[in-house]
Amino acid sequence: MREDSEQGKSTLLERMERTGDGRNIEPALGLLEGEGAQQRVRGAPEPRRERRKTEHAIASRAETADPLHPSYYGLPVIKETVWIWTIPLYFHVGGLAGAASVLGVSAELAGGRRFRRLRARTRWTGAVGDAVSAVLLITDLGRPERFLNMMRVFRPSSPMSMGSWVLSVSGAANGLAAVTSGFEGGVLGRSGDAASVVGGVLGLPLAGYTAVLLANTAVPVWQGTRFGLPLLFMSAGVASAASLLSLLPGTRAEGRALHLYGTVGSAAALAATYAVEREAARSESVSKHLHAGVGGALWRAAKACTAAGLALSLLPGRTRAKRVAASVLTQLGSLGMRYGIFYAGKASARDPQATFRAQREGLGAAEVQGQVGPRPDLRPDRFPLPVVR
Repeated sequence: MREDSEQGKSTLLERMERTGDGRNIEPALGLLEGEGAQQRVRGAPEPRRERRKTEHAIASRAETADPLHPSYYGLPVIKETVWIWTIPLYFHVGGLAGAASVLGVSAELAGGRRFRRLRARTRWTGAVGDAVSAVLLITDLGRPERFLNMMRVFRPSSPMSMGSWVLSVSGAANGLAAVTSGFEGGVLGRSGDAASVVGGVLGLPLAGYTAVLLANTAVPVWQGTRFGLPLLFMSAGVASAASLLSLLPGTRAEGRALHLYGTVGSAAALAATYAVEREAARSESVSKHLHAGVGGALWRAAKACTAAGLALSLLPGRTRAKRVAASVLTQLGSLGMRYGIFYAGKASARDPQATFRAQREGLGAAEVQGQVGPRPDLRPDRFPLPVVR
């Protein structure tokens, strides 16, 4: 009996320590092991006080809730993404590198020795872009080992798994193609040409898989624009790659090829922007986040920069000042578009109505299941209780 009493007191003491610690871990079910076990919990709120605060917030939100569009006590349904600022920059750099690799293979197949300098520059652009993309991704992950752990699985149904493999293989292929770009013929030259083809084949998947990754989440803005977003990311990558390479001196044939490549990319990016807006307009709760707040401001600025860069590049004249201005505007438009989509998605995740209203309007999971259009409300008006006599 005494041992049982002491065990009960010890258990109570352990519960009090867990309450103050804030971890809420039951020792009978889980142990504090691993790299995060020794982390200190500072400023952990008392459970009772935190519970009262949460109940008060739920009650106040419930009082001001819209009866026509009910939600979960006015609280967000999904969690906001924890990605940091390096992820949109990774989207931009990866798209630029992938589009540059595609341009290099196209120039090699179409022009041969005429585009020798352009071919070498595209190889180095792809290799450096892949390396910078890996650094940006690892910066968000926090530890390099976490990126290596993503390579342990090859899952074609997962955009994240496939994207990790595409980035790794593309980086290796572009790196080999870059260091052998000065060799013509021989084992090294043929190896570099083969590696360049591999990098070019993986270029468009590298430029567009990030949009597929966003579209496969539950974030309303990203999920609601899943058809147009990959086209927008790939076309913006083409425009940014051409604008960057056009800043370097080259032959007249290379300049014409870059001008055509960039013009097609910018025009396609503007068309894809319009398509994304039309797709988001199917739900008002989704579309408003694409035009409001920080994300909306960046989105509008990106459209203006892309349109201005395209218009400036189409003006007659071959001055360097005009070329530099058009390239800078195109780069800002491509980069701002990524950040605009990123912050618009974060804002929609915080919106309690964005997820519910889109689902009730027949979008999201309901659309995937073939239930197009608003879903009928099957909730009964009354809940009759049985009468016990």
